[in-house]
Amino acid sequence: MRGSITSSIMSSQIVSVTELATLLRVSVHTVQAWAANGKYPSQKDTTGATFFYLKDLQELPPIREMLYSSWFEELKVTPRRPYTSVELFAGGGGLALGMEKAGFKHIMLNEIEHDACLTLKKNRPQWNIIEENVQLLDFAAYRGKVDLLTGGFPCQAFSYAGNKGGFADTRGTLFFELARAMKEIQPRVVMCENVRGLLSHDKGRTLEVIKATICELGYHLVEPKVLQAVQYQVPQKRERLILIAVRNDLVANAHFSWPAPYHRIMNLRDAFYAGDLYPCDVPQSDGQRYPEKKQKVLAPVPMGGNWKDLPTDVQKEYMAGSLLLPGGKTGIARRLSLDEPALTLTCAPAQKQTERCHPLETRPLTIREYARIQTFPDEWAFAGSVSSQYRQIGNAVPVNLAYAIGRALVRLLNSLES
Repeated sequence: MRGSITSSIMSSQIVSVTELATLLRVSVHTVQAWAANGKYPSQKDTTGATFFYLKDLQELPPIREMLYSSWFEELKVTPRRPYTSVELFAGGGGLALGMEKAGFKHIMLNEIEHDACLTLKKNRPQWNIIEENVQLLDFAAYRGKVDLLTGGFPCQAFSYAGNKGGFADTRGTLFFELARAMKEIQPRVVMCENVRGLLSHDKGRTLEVIKATICELGYHLVEPKVLQAVQYQVPQKRERLILIAVRNDLVANAHFSWPAPYHRIMNLRDAFYAGDLYPCDVPQSDGQRYPEKKQKVLAPVPMGGNWKDLPTDVQKEYMAGSLLLPGGKTGIARRLSLDEPALTLTCAPAQKQTERCHPLETRPLTIREYARIQTFPDEWAFAGSVSSQYRQIGNAVPVNLAYAIGRALVRLLNSLES
């Protein structure tokens, strides 16, 4: 159902240059050019920064989807009965938590990494957590008992001998284990998630093998789609490729629609301070620290800036050989902005090529700041060393993105019930 908004709300909704560039998957330079030549009406705030009113961009599909979103109607959807779920490669729980919020009951979660399993057990002792190599699991006990099978499998090179594709060519990969689970469990619906790069991995052959395998196993695949987390109440520029498949005997009654986006983009101010996303400011927590030398380099970088804002002599010394490499290298010496979503979080917050410096303080983001950017609740505690906690959070599916996908899957399963 198409949503609606009042003219007063429309006039108050804005999008920055970088946010619009993210939504449209174009460069910031392109959006700046549009503003300069008047292609789309732009405005200036009190600091001189350019922004756009969403109402002036309605001809752009992602903007139109935000303006006329059915987000709030979709929040009201509930399962017609308790839907069961099995998840592989569960990690620190981002996907599982989002699916739980949507109404799924997890009957088994598998993860091989010990600290991640401790995290899951600490927060959800009632969940059935299996700490084991997925290759050693027998899924036969779950056959006929599972509505939804999910998993974010690592993307390795696949065999494509003779352009055959299919189940046999996935052997030796972790996708094969997900496919084996599909074959043994026969869930009604399957949801896989992966990085956007899977689209072009091995010149597209990897995805073709995956599609062929899903078809061979007796499932109908919805055309895969890359979802941008910033459209689903996640203050982070992160993209995930989502694959959803329905068992062939159920397809005739299946109705699926992708989740509607939220009506605005969340930023780091939403993540770190009380407001629409969290009821209180981000709590204190552990975090890494920069060495003194790096701290001196990053200290003068302004909010939203990077190495290009440093003096020339400092640039040359800090960038070294990277200075002559092609590309903008905007992740180096990068200080985040409170008024923008975070760049995609990595598994380590202080690496030179992908620095994520705090907007106001010269330090890496803390554990709880990392977790908020991934929309984990503050009460979700992570186990293991600080480095392990960063890794679990950085590898997770943002909880709110998973929740939005979960609601879409509940609607799909509800359609199968009728």
